Amino acid sequence: MGVDELFEVELEARRLAERAMRLLARPGAVIEAQGVGYGVRLGASRRRSVMLVLDEAAFQVLAREATLKVRPQGGWSMMARPEPDVPPPGRPGVIEAVVKTPDGGKVRRNLGESPIAWLAARRDGAGRAWLSPVEAAAGERLREEFESLGTQGRTTMRWDLTPRVSGGRPGLAPAERDHAARERIAKALAAVGPGLREILETVCLMGSALEQAEAELKLPRRAGKTVLKLALQRLAQHYRMA
Repeated sequence: MGVDELFEVELEARRLAERAMRLLARPGAVIEAQGVGYGVRLGASRRRSVMLVLDEAAFQVLAREATLKVRPQGGWSMMARPEPDVPPPGRPGVIEAVVKTPDGGKVRRNLGESPIAWLAARRDGAGRAWLSPVEAAAGERLREEFESLGTQGRTTMRWDLTPRVSGGRPGLAPAERDHAARERIAKALAAVGPGLREILETVCLMGSALEQAEAELKLPRRAGKTVLKLALQRLAQHYRMA
């Protein structure tokens, strides 16, 4: 299965799991194995209609994100618990300051922790890291490429592929270094592709928190982590980290 298909499957699974969690939050709601899927009822009685059916992928997301309690009569109910490590709105770890750039300009920068580093330090309810070391490294590499741009390079942010310019040799003028960096960023985003690159632009380049990125990109609540991980996996492949 390609990355694009995997993205659609995981996103749909998360949508179904989110709907199931909303239903299971109601008193008496249960989820039970039903044929090849899992049915959610708003009450333990078999006379209650099944309100939602989850496939295996959606049930696995539900099992990861919610705390399910086995019922003696069969099936599961959902235990109420606070959500762990939910990113707050805005930009985490922000310490803003106006600093000078090597080309003599000035830019407002976040001197605090990057959103990728912040997310890499988070754990889910089972103690698993939100991002793998390879995913985090790929995101930080893209962010560092962006931060290497001078003021003009950041304020005219268009990531269309441009004619190739050689880079990396000593003595390159700031404009040439910016051009080479912009080309590397453009190629990385093109390799990630539409539908996934947007979250990298929002989180890695613009420094937005995951919750803010979800709102800006109109993603389902809590789907940003899935989309970001898929984008970072494709980015890591481009960088030959994976």
